[in-house]
Amino acid sequence: MRIAIAGGTGFVGNALVKKLLEKKHEIFILTRNISHKQHSKNLNYVQWLNDDDSPEDVLESIDVFINLAGESINSGRWTEDRKKRILNSRITATKEVRRIISRLEEKPYTLINASAVGYYGTSQVETFTESSRKSGTDFLAETVRRWEEEAAKAEEFEVRTVFCRFGIILEKNDGALPRMALPYKLFAGGTVGSGSQWVSWIHLDDAVSGILFCIEHEQLHGPVNFTSPYPVTMKEFGQILGEVLNRPHWMPAPGFALKIALGEMSTLVLEGQKVLPEKLQSFGYEFLYPELKAALSDIYK
Repeated sequence: MRIAIAGGTGFVGNALVKKLLEKKHEIFILTRNISHKQHSKNLNYVQWLNDDDSPEDVLESIDVFINLAGESINSGRWTEDRKKRILNSRITATKEVRRIISRLEEKPYTLINASAVGYYGTSQVETFTESSRKSGTDFLAETVRRWEEEAAKAEEFEVRTVFCRFGIILEKNDGALPRMALPYKLFAGGTVGSGSQWVSWIHLDDAVSGILFCIEHEQLHGPVNFTSPYPVTMKEFGQILGEVLNRPHWMPAPGFALKIALGEMSTLVLEGQKVLPEKLQSFGYEFLYPELKAALSDIYK
């Protein structure tokens, strides 16, 4: 297939591009600056989001559009300016994806758009699936809701649209896990906050394989939860992480200290939601790493 990817040089994008190239697909990575980007067999770089860029000129006849673009929510303290950048980067990129699709004479049959379990808001008692209709009311929930609303407009062009609601994606050198593992490596790991908050996680390999699964299963559309079928509490997560790293789990990180240090961003670790991948499982997806211990053991092998 011919596949366009926005955000193809990011955390998930790098791993996804590698897997797609292994499968001999032709990839077009959209980037703001193509200078110093090395084209290779089946890998092309296309400039976008600058004045006078016309990426649609080289994206005719693509089969799938994947949008992973957006500023990382882990990129720093959530000042009002940073929150605007987090939201605007997603809306701007998604609007441009839709504009490109509108210009293509032959439309892609699928748009895979990144999203997040933050859509559901936070809770220690509820269990969320794709059929949970009500979204949360905090900053992340509002960001995700507006992001998905923008992506859904691609359906006006009869493009099947999938929202990949990612949980915490686990990988050794990027994302949240290195920050979570650092205290343990320093022999100072322990329960964060109350420890009863839920962590809905997914191994990077399952995040990538899940995207491929959604591309291949044309009946899948709308929100799809990208989380392990076995979420854990933060206390359980820390205990298993300490066990895998052969480090003690003993020094708690009190919630009030994290709120002082991180501000509103502390909600990422102090609050959570229990999210299950109902759609992926109902369509027959088999997780490579359904259990946290196996996932972490693979990552730190």
